[in-house]
Amino acid sequence: LVKNGKVRYIALSNEHPWGVMEFIRVAKEKKLPLICSIQNSYSLINRIIELGLTEILHRENLGFFAYSPLGFGHLTGKYINDPESSGRINLFPGYARRYSKPGVTLAVEEYLGIAKEYNLSLTQIALSFVFRQWFVTSTIIGATSITQLKENISSYKILLQNDILEKID
Repeated sequence: LVKNGKVRYIALSNEHPWGVMEFIRVAKEKKLPLICSIQNSYSLINRIIELGLTEILHRENLGFFAYSPLGFGHLTGKYINDPESSGRINLFPGYARRYSKPGVTLAVEEYLGIAKEYNLSLTQIALSFVFRQWFVTSTIIGATSITQLKENISSYKILLQNDILEKID
């Protein structure tokens, strides 16, 4: 498809380190086009890619597109006060399971405390954290209102200081 001009670039989504390296190995072995980027979930409540995939991103010079940087809405804080709040968790229960792991609520409460301590919204902290990671090429955001979109975009201007990042870690 690439040779025929029907596809410009090849990318992966929701792949783990071993799978990425297999794609690269087979492409090199068969002299096929290499992947150029990976799109995986990445947020304050899902940092699993930091355990191996980021090294591959660096060594193989791959782009990384972070989706769900607000953890399906958890990192807006809205489900803390109202678990039945309108949003993706309640609209798409099948997908919501991947964000309903033990400890998520406790982690979100702790992040919310950090946000309040620095007079920021949880959304601002969550998005700024993802935006500023060295391996993130771009972040896929979603909003259901202009107000949400403005907050999401303005979060890019926020640079989290080391003391906030230490508390997050």
